[in-house]
Amino acid sequence: MAQTVTVQAVFTGQPKIISDERGTWTSSIFRERTEKPVSISLAGLAGDKVTQPYHGGPGAAICVHLADHYAFWNSRFSLNLEAGSVGENITLQNITEDQICVGDTVALGSALVQVSGPRVPCANLARRIGRSDWVKQTILENRTGFYLRVLEPGTVQAGDTWSLKRRINPNGSIPAINRCIYLHFDPAYAKSMLEMQGLEGWWKDQARQKLELREKHWTSSMKDGGS
Repeated sequence: MAQTVTVQAVFTGQPKIISDERGTWTSSIFRERTEKPVSISLAGLAGDKVTQPYHGGPGAAICVHLADHYAFWNSRFSLNLEAGSVGENITLQNITEDQICVGDTVALGSALVQVSGPRVPCANLARRIGRSDWVKQTILENRTGFYLRVLEPGTVQAGDTWSLKRRINPNGSIPAINRCIYLHFDPAYAKSMLEMQGLEGWWKDQARQKLELREKHWTSSMKDGGS
């Protein structure tokens, strides 16, 4: 019998000034865990605000990571990462990323959300973890996490369920999209991405550009461990 997919933890945060051995920087990636119900609006979780202008927006209102990823990272690199370590809003347990497809409509707590596309790992994520190769490893291991858009507001808290209501792109798993764009380009799959309902426009643009540019596209170095 399949286990119920549940919210392991919920995190919100505001821009913070952070100092480390490289200097001072500002980010919202150090989010704080909350056990209380958190309101979800079309803009995301109440009390949460991104720092960089290229983050967030309706198509990336909520960032999700998986307990399955943390188990892998900790085993693979002898780390001790806990939920929230990569700056996500929601950590899910009892599910793997190949079970999640773009366009999935999901009841998250009392809200209704839709999977919009993979998370794109950035330099701040590597700085948060303390590994300069983190972006490379995230891509090579194909464990990015993903974003949600909010269809109907509600609330969410730890222990709530993640319940799939509708799947419209059964071939559009998060790892499949990452694999095509970063690792093993498949022109036919890239063309199918252009037709995937619910896939964020940025990803369709990347598929279109990749079809036009092929090895000249900025992602081409990723399959060799580029950054």
